[in-house]
Amino acid sequence: MIDFRPYKHADAEAFKSLNIEWLEAYFEVESYDELVLSNPQTEILDKGGSIFMVLKEGKTIGTFAFLKKGEGLYEFSKMALTPKERGKGYGNLMMQFAIRYAEQHHWNSLILYSSTILKNSIYLYRKFGFKEVPIDPDIKYARGNIKMELELTN
Repeated sequence: MIDFRPYKHADAEAFKSLNIEWLEAYFEVESYDELVLSNPQTEILDKGGSIFMVLKEGKTIGTFAFLKKGEGLYEFSKMALTPKERGKGYGNLMMQFAIRYAEQHHWNSLILYSSTILKNSIYLYRKFGFKEVPIDPDIKYARGNIKMELELTN
């Protein structure tokens, strides 16, 4: 079906273009997006985060990242799929993998920021146990109007 593998330097363009595509479709690319997507090594990996690429028959169709926010606290972020692969259940598989990965690393919780415009995404997050929590007053995304958290059992 699909496979997950850790990000390699050669994935930089795919990581960025997958995210830019959906951002431009629903919102606009903000300066913070541009910074993180153009510098995944320094903005995500060097800060203790992780990036995964999603492959179907060896071809990259999606991605997501974990941004380290504190000890045992990670932000699930930069989830994107190519348009022709949406609606096929891959989002469910991505969430299952992400949660399992977080539990295997004994993280305490995952947080995410989203927009209530993205009804399918919010539904997916709730389905996997994410609950709405108060949003930070200094959120970095103009489009972000919802914060969700999943407390993990280790």
